[in-house]
Amino acid sequence: MLVPWAVAIATATAVSAASPWSSLPLELRDKNGSDAGRSSLPDVSAFHDMFTALSDMQETYFQRWLGTWPDGIDWTRAVMSTHVAAALRTISDELELSQPSQGVECATRKEEVVAGYFTDVIAYYFAEDAFAIRNQAYDDMLWVVLGWLESIQFIDEHSGFLSRVAFAGLGQTSPGAETWYGSRWIPAFAHRARVFWELAAKGWDTKLCGGGMVWNPRLMPYKNAITNQLFISASISMFLHFPGDSNTSPFGTGAVATSQPSTAEWPPHDPLFAQAAQDAHAWLASSNMTNPQGLYADGFHISGHSSGSNNTRCDERDEMVYTYNQGVLLSGLLGLYQATGREAYLREGHALVQNVIRATGYDLLRNQPVDDVPPNRVPPWRGLGRAGVLEEACDAAGACSQDAQTFKGIWMHHFAAFCAPAALRLSAARFGSGSPGGEESGAVRARHEADCRRYIPWLRHNARAAMGTRDGRGLFGMWWTAGLLRLTAASSDGEVAADARPPPPTGGGGGQVVDYRNWGVPLNEVWVRMGDGSRRPVSNHGGVRQKPIQKPRGEGGKTGPGVGERGASSDGGEGVWDPNLRGRGRTVETQGGGLAVLRALWVVSRLGV
Repeated sequence: MLVPWAVAIATATAVSAASPWSSLPLELRDKNGSDAGRSSLPDVSAFHDMFTALSDMQETYFQRWLGTWPDGIDWTRAVMSTHVAAALRTISDELELSQPSQGVECATRKEEVVAGYFTDVIAYYFAEDAFAIRNQAYDDMLWVVLGWLESIQFIDEHSGFLSRVAFAGLGQTSPGAETWYGSRWIPAFAHRARVFWELAAKGWDTKLCGGGMVWNPRLMPYKNAITNQLFISASISMFLHFPGDSNTSPFGTGAVATSQPSTAEWPPHDPLFAQAAQDAHAWLASSNMTNPQGLYADGFHISGHSSGSNNTRCDERDEMVYTYNQGVLLSGLLGLYQATGREAYLREGHALVQNVIRATGYDLLRNQPVDDVPPNRVPPWRGLGRAGVLEEACDAAGACSQDAQTFKGIWMHHFAAFCAPAALRLSAARFGSGSPGGEESGAVRARHEADCRRYIPWLRHNARAAMGTRDGRGLFGMWWTAGLLRLTAASSDGEVAADARPPPPTGGGGGQVVDYRNWGVPLNEVWVRMGDGSRRPVSNHGGVRQKPIQKPRGEGGKTGPGVGERGASSDGGEGVWDPNLRGRGRTVETQGGGLAVLRALWVVSRLGV
């Protein structure tokens, strides 16, 4: 179903207008563009902007006749589907909040818009290359798990909303009498999530490093942050949200990986998933994966392993730092709290969030960046960003690969899950002991939400920067920091890159800095399995990439004739230089990042209500 863009925007505007805070001023900033002194109440425009970002992403990049985003790759498409489902959850939630003041008829019209974009999710289910992903790295498989669990949560919540609307408007005797058509897809989505969790779980290894997930079975053993964080988040999400699966394909009844092997079904809330999450978290917490700034380095190799050494310790750390390595763990920590009631998981999450914010060059006490933004210059690098804005090390040089273009959106998605107003809704399916209740639970929630409210000005600052990267078609760029700057044509690409190039990360982890996500896996014996006696790679497949995936567009980023509408600056100013035209330019992955930061702003800012 194709949803007209104008209808979508009108719907978003109507929802925002119905909100009780719609009369609040939208801008209150100091000279540095910070939000010091601004109310923490929700940004009314953020919902409209989020809906617009979703519409632009689907109408520009999604091909409905193919059921996918053709320019994506398998794992980034899985993430894009996750962003769509998460946005629909947020829209559904806001429809329910506005429904009492607008009536059943209005809610029904808005539901048609939600249902229209949900058909894109269904189409992607069939277009997803599930067979290819089975032969890829374990982290690729786990993105699939998280994506379909996100869709299941959306279906559950939206079905509940619609049943309550029907109950209130049609005089039914009990809620739930109406079942939304999306519920029919839960078994299919659950089956795919279960299959890929089982496939990914084969990456858990105790022979090396005392545990941890291996990244890619076709490379030398590498235990990296993202695969282990994904396994934590996916496993605890399976425990909390997986509805069960009676479909035994493709393995048959003899391969049931459940704590109840006497049955041919995978039950919901299986303790096997919860235990896997706890074990993975315990290993990651003791792995020495964080650097002096409290940020996760990328991962560990085992020295001497390629030469037959008996060493089993993770002792060669790749000090490279990426944003998504600081984000996926947040939803896992939230899930562990929901399942156990142990506040230590939330404290760990807040420490990580605050380390990230500090590493962007933002002062939470003063609610502003630590550095001024000089005219026509790039502020200094602070570890994971500059001028208070989240950034990849490849951003300023325009050298980000398709992988890296997806990372900041992932961080924002998992941060939004961690700080959502309903985040501490405790699950009835808990394991372990120490589950709080009553006053204790209320105190934990109060502390958690107070910390999350502290992050809203920083989040608003990042959303404003990201919005500043949109071109004439409303498409987001990769380098959000550029949205705060006004770089003129006098600033050449080379000068900006030289001025802004981050120094190599340091951390004393015993290894080097290898930016393999942007420049490919090195063809050496540390990373790649070698043939006997040949000292050459056995193969060049299975996720091994030798060159950065770059698709230069435009003319050096300068706006003007020949560049086209995509090259237009956000304000249309003559001679303004658009650095987001370099490298791969604007893509579905960068649009997903823009959608994610706006959704995060809307979701978290509602804590001020």
